[in-house]
Amino acid sequence: MRTILLAALALVAALGLGGCAGTGGSRTSPAVVDTGLDRMERLALNANRCWFKSKDPAFASYSLAPELSSFSGRPRFLLVPRGKPEARPLLVVEGQSGSGNVTVYGPLTSDPVGPRIGRDIDRWRGGANDCGAA
Repeated sequence: MRTILLAALALVAALGLGGCAGTGGSRTSPAVVDTGLDRMERLALNANRCWFKSKDPAFASYSLAPELSSFSGRPRFLLVPRGKPEARPLLVVEGQSGSGNVTVYGPLTSDPVGPRIGRDIDRWRGGANDCGAA
């Protein structure tokens, strides 16, 4: 029994040390894939802060519904009628994996608040975090 235990420990040690053997070259880290998640998370945080936490009356009838954990490669957030998270989205702001593109669509883009939404998203997509003029 002791022999089996020692053999198992030796095997584990050999496997562990095998990963340490280098080729003499420099280490390279794996390539970072742009999933769009960081960008969309920042946009959602800005939208929440500027449109909802600020109690902006233009957004009082809506709620923010983040859907950032997307396996489709398209993290997004939605604006839905306040108190109805399961309702059809009135606005979709969607990123795309591997691209800086952000797509904005839905009925709110045609409402009077639509141009403001477009300006805010464009400004935030460009790196700004300010709420801008109402």
